[in-house]
Amino acid sequence: MEPINVNDYEMQARGRLHQSIEDFYQGGSDDEVTLRENRAAFERIRLRPRVLVDVSQCDIRTAVLGIPVSMPILVAPTAAHGMAHPDGECATARAAGDAGTLMTVSSSASCSIEDIAQAATGPLWFQLYIDTYAQAKDYILRADAAGYQAIVLTVDLPRLGRRERDLRNGFRAYQAKHIPDAFSGHDMPMSSASAEGGTVESGTIPEVVDIGDTLTWETLDWIRSLTSLPIILKGILTAEDALLAVEHRVAGIVVSNHGGRQLDGVPPTIEVLPEVVAAVAGRCEVYLDGGIRRGTDVLKALALGANAVLIGRPVLWGLIVNGQPGVRHVLQMLHDEFRLAMMLAGCPNLQSIKPSLVKIV
Repeated sequence: MEPINVNDYEMQARGRLHQSIEDFYQGGSDDEVTLRENRAAFERIRLRPRVLVDVSQCDIRTAVLGIPVSMPILVAPTAAHGMAHPDGECATARAAGDAGTLMTVSSSASCSIEDIAQAATGPLWFQLYIDTYAQAKDYILRADAAGYQAIVLTVDLPRLGRRERDLRNGFRAYQAKHIPDAFSGHDMPMSSASAEGGTVESGTIPEVVDIGDTLTWETLDWIRSLTSLPIILKGILTAEDALLAVEHRVAGIVVSNHGGRQLDGVPPTIEVLPEVVAAVAGRCEVYLDGGIRRGTDVLKALALGANAVLIGRPVLWGLIVNGQPGVRHVLQMLHDEFRLAMMLAGCPNLQSIKPSLVKIV
């Protein structure tokens, strides 16, 4: 039977991959409290629909950082799509473009930055991990040259969370295809600048160094020395950090707890969204990921102030079950569910979605 919702795709994806890969995609950290709460929190939010509103023309098109998209539903960065399907991120990028929306490509992608860009039929953002500054510089310059339209810096991973499913399975990290051999280990050759004690153009950060857990707000200045692309920070969970992000002139924030895969016990993202939105006060765009499974979830997130949401695991389930058409179908289902939810709630357009539409119980 063809899936009729995202949960159907999750069920059909089970058992199709080696258990270690399935656990890698599905798992969280420690006791997986945050992983579960990301979903449960949406169920504690009730909708307050308005009636007798003309919703015959319901428009869900929008723009993110000025980029037109068919809906406020974007593809989140997730690692190693090649373990889900042989076409990997190239299939996902084509499906996102076909759906008229945007894909965020992970630093840990199976396909190269350039191959994904060539396959894409829609806009792309590039999600950045910084293991070394030399590697990060390579990523940024290549993404910029390939036409990616923003850098999404993940800020909640100074070290890898304790993902116990992976530990039990002995799951080993994969090698992203777009990492050149020169950057594949800690013994990479030093550049002439760093070998002589020099620094990059910003004059503040070494060209080649394994930074580990030393990433700071100053890193944003270094990224800006390499590219004029807008910078989005992914992994903000507090008003305090949202204010700092605004002070550092970011273009956007993704309210994210890394899908429950980093610090277990942090709040579900939908719960902290209102405080981040209030702190930002319209000075940058705010997006949300974590636990989105229904069109009503998208409606709740927008009512609480998100400009758009990003979905991760559901995209992987579609890819596992049916490759590019599976991803396309997942996105279409969420599109249709969200539009119907808007109509049933008395919202003919995105501007009519207000905080009064929801009540947290």
